[in-house]
Amino acid sequence: MGRRLMGLTDNLILNVNVLNVGIHTGSWQLSSEPPTAFADPGYYVRMAKIAERGLLDALFLADGPALREHPALRPSQALEPSVILASVAAETEHLGLIGTLSSTFNDPVELAHRLLGLDQLSQGRCAWNVVTTYSVPAGGNFGLADYPDRPTRYRRAAEFVDVVRALWQDAADAGARGIDHQGEFFTVVGSLPQGQSPQGYPLLVQAGGSPQGRELAGRAADAVFSAELDLAAGVEHYRHVKDVAVATGRRRSDVKILPGLITTIGSTEAEAQRRYERQSALLPAGHDIERLSQVLGEDLSGFPLDAPVPGHLLGAVRDPAKFGASLGFRESVVRSIESRGLTLREAVRAFSGAGHRVVVGTPVDVADTIEQWFLAGAADGFNLMPDVFPDGLQIFVDEVVPILQGRGLFRTAYNESTLRERFTGYPRPTAAPASARARLA
Repeated sequence: MGRRLMGLTDNLILNVNVLNVGIHTGSWQLSSEPPTAFADPGYYVRMAKIAERGLLDALFLADGPALREHPALRPSQALEPSVILASVAAETEHLGLIGTLSSTFNDPVELAHRLLGLDQLSQGRCAWNVVTTYSVPAGGNFGLADYPDRPTRYRRAAEFVDVVRALWQDAADAGARGIDHQGEFFTVVGSLPQGQSPQGYPLLVQAGGSPQGRELAGRAADAVFSAELDLAAGVEHYRHVKDVAVATGRRRSDVKILPGLITTIGSTEAEAQRRYERQSALLPAGHDIERLSQVLGEDLSGFPLDAPVPGHLLGAVRDPAKFGASLGFRESVVRSIESRGLTLREAVRAFSGAGHRVVVGTPVDVADTIEQWFLAGAADGFNLMPDVFPDGLQIFVDEVVPILQGRGLFRTAYNESTLRERFTGYPRPTAAPASARARLA
């Protein structure tokens, strides 16, 4: 049942995920920005101003507390997200600020203090994207001899979120009681030295499509960065997370589903295809196969490109607890390969090694995809992932946004003062999470 038939009239949410100088691995060779822009706070400010000109909801930052790829192939984000977002906050008025910070490699009290400070600095525009992070190099940076398995990381994440939300709720209540938390991973007694922000406290975003991630999202998140590739899968995921929210005493509208959307845009389809082919030509031989192998957790290098992906490589993960890649990405990719009967070459092209839906086409093609998913009840909006910055974002702002506005799907002015109002329609959190209330002293 579509959004209009269900009586849903929420505004379309559009964030831009500023990944280095573009989601495409070779973007740094095509961007008008210098190759070292990823290490310059001013670069993120420039992208934020383009996004704010287009009335987008928020700037979204990933994080990786370790060097993940060889810098000769692809420069990686160098600056910690809250540092970048503080710079962006000082130079913008309306744009939301969503930073990814790991529950595995942070302390909940310090993180709660830091992000509530950023939320106050920005006058209520901050959100935290919580991830559990699977990265062996990051584990080495933090002295972990044995990297925690998936169930352990998610138990820690759930408790971490409870502690942070309890501290924030206590701050919103003027620290009247403090918290007294005794858990498996954390013991926290006390209060933050702060009061509430204009939106109460930061929103919570959850990235991940594993069963544990979906349960955490339905229980506690204000928004979900999802990775569904097909419309049917998007509708299924959308309903599941919102059903979990209702089962835990929340409203369906309390959690927004925001799939990633990779865009390569041209004024014509032929121009968009040329842009895509130019990017692909920059990659070393076998790179896309290697990226898809990482997503699936199987080596695909020895299989013919123009034959279907062998079924035995798409089966269930043998040991989900020890699977290194994203289960959500893998599930989405496998489902799409099987339902569409893709060859290996087609799979590589369709997914670009990134695990998100890809649109290569005109501004109308991009707007059509956004409208279809939004009205079908598969998405409340999207986390946009342009191929190359800044022009990939400029094209979206200058050509796609007006189409969406003309269809009555997207705002023509910022009307809310905080990110919470923009996402939820409420100026403050409607209630403390049950888990957080239980742990208030």
